[in-house]
Amino acid sequence: MTLRKIAGLGALLSLGFSSLAMAQEETATLNAGDTAWMLTSTALVLFMTIPGLALFYAGMVRSKNVLSVMMQCFAITGLMSILWFAYGYSLAFSTEGMEAGVFNINSIVGSLDNAFLSNLTKDALVGAFPESVFVTFQMTFAIITPALIVGAFAERMKFSAMLVFMAVWFTIVYAPMAHMVWGGDGALLWDEGVIDFAGGTVVHINAGIAGLVACLVLGKRKGFPTTPMAPHHLGYTLMGAAMLWIGWFGFNAGSAAAADETAGMAMLVTQIATAAAALAWMFAEWITHRKPSALGIASGVVAGLVAITPAAGAVGPVGALVIGLASGVICFFCATSLKRKLGYDDSLDVFGVHCVGGIVGAILVGAFGAQSLGGFGEIESIATQLWIQTESVLFTVVYTGVLTYVILKVIDLVMGLRVTEEEETIGLDLSLHNERGYNL
Repeated sequence: MTLRKIAGLGALLSLGFSSLAMAQEETATLNAGDTAWMLTSTALVLFMTIPGLALFYAGMVRSKNVLSVMMQCFAITGLMSILWFAYGYSLAFSTEGMEAGVFNINSIVGSLDNAFLSNLTKDALVGAFPESVFVTFQMTFAIITPALIVGAFAERMKFSAMLVFMAVWFTIVYAPMAHMVWGGDGALLWDEGVIDFAGGTVVHINAGIAGLVACLVLGKRKGFPTTPMAPHHLGYTLMGAAMLWIGWFGFNAGSAAAADETAGMAMLVTQIATAAAALAWMFAEWITHRKPSALGIASGVVAGLVAITPAAGAVGPVGALVIGLASGVICFFCATSLKRKLGYDDSLDVFGVHCVGGIVGAILVGAFGAQSLGGFGEIESIATQLWIQTESVLFTVVYTGVLTYVILKVIDLVMGLRVTEEEETIGLDLSLHNERGYNL
């Protein structure tokens, strides 16, 4: 089995929900250790969104909007869970009509054969652990991806519009992307040989480019960039970043789909890359702005976590170090200098950290996944794999960018996207939810 055929656990469903899958179940045996690890990983990935991402984002907004971003993270968690159960899992992982090297509609999106988990049984296995665990594990990925987008339009989108946008975006952007990358033989990007171990394209570039489009369509916050909009509680942000760091071991090491040597190496390289990126961002900021900041090191942590995600199952420690250092420096300049130069209002730097960090990792795995550079991938030609990785990045940017723009424009036409100027001035906590984060 090649490395990319473990990526995102997609190969574990490559036999589909057909008679071939049932034949697999008859010979598969439940492994208690693998099951325990996947149960733990699933809880860790959910921990990344609530409370991790919720706190990380809440600390970076102004005090009048602290509850609004936390509310969005919680609401998205509930909404995506139900949509994943209803049809998302089926769209992402059903393999009906798929054949290696044959392009058709099922190369882009799965069928609805497994809608409402109609074919799921208590005893069904994926690999050596229950399919029910796999469903829930992938559900947590479907939760955090749209939740990441919230940071780009924080403090200015209507809650009702946000719910509609996330539901539609999940349906026509996230589920097809997950299928194309992780869907097994016959899926578009899978057949191209793309390496995306735990979601560089599916999660981070996907969410990051959607965030950029969203902040451009909505426009800048009132007063941006002349009015100070400093984070109101960096303690929350640091706590959130710490929770993300810990939870990410479930995200990356869990994507090995077993408690084995791949999971162990994924855990190690995740720690190395994250530490390197945190220090790289800190020193880049220290040199540029004369002082290192808590917000900077927290942002560097996330940049490193993002960048190592597509590469975690393929690169060795040295490759992880290079990816971490590169992502820390590149994301720092994109989230500061590039953002100021271009003037877009990506409130919490979703594009600068997630999209850019995802691109760094998605491309560099094409080199450092090679055994000649200390990796563990079956890469025959570094140049060829680098081109495949670059193609996957470009495809994701175009696919997600265009569809996100269309979705937002239609919703804006039908119900409006942005809160009123008065509601924005008052703050979304009070104007949309009739609550205050702080009663002084």
